[in-house]
Amino acid sequence: MTRTTLIARYGAFAVAATLANLGAQRAVLAVNEGPRGFVIALFVGTLVGLVLKYLLDKRWIFADRTTGMAMHGRKFTLYTTMGIATTAIFWGTETAFWAIWQSDIARETGAVLGLGIGYLVKYRLDRRFVFTNTTLGTA
Repeated sequence: MTRTTLIARYGAFAVAATLANLGAQRAVLAVNEGPRGFVIALFVGTLVGLVLKYLLDKRWIFADRTTGMAMHGRKFTLYTTMGIATTAIFWGTETAFWAIWQSDIARETGAVLGLGIGYLVKYRLDRRFVFTNTTLGTA
């Protein structure tokens, strides 16, 4: 895969996961707008985006063809672990924007900014520690 293709795919998948994340957050916030709803929305959105991004990255970025529940469980656990620091970047940025400006547009702007930075860091971590048995994704 060329570097341009890799960047385009990864970017498109990051956008798809971001939209899924924000869509899930909006669904939760439509039911509960308060501070508790905000925290639940962060968790639900993160889970939705994480699962989608893992499936897309595994297949289309790193061409990882491993199968089986044990292998998926191991890789997803590693993938999630690599995402802890990047999730902190995302949550921190989104929360800061929401706390400062108290608006949905500010919250979502913070989320997009935090997710963008987080995804750049996460790609490098995933390439080095999670998808080590592939040659794709190394452009």
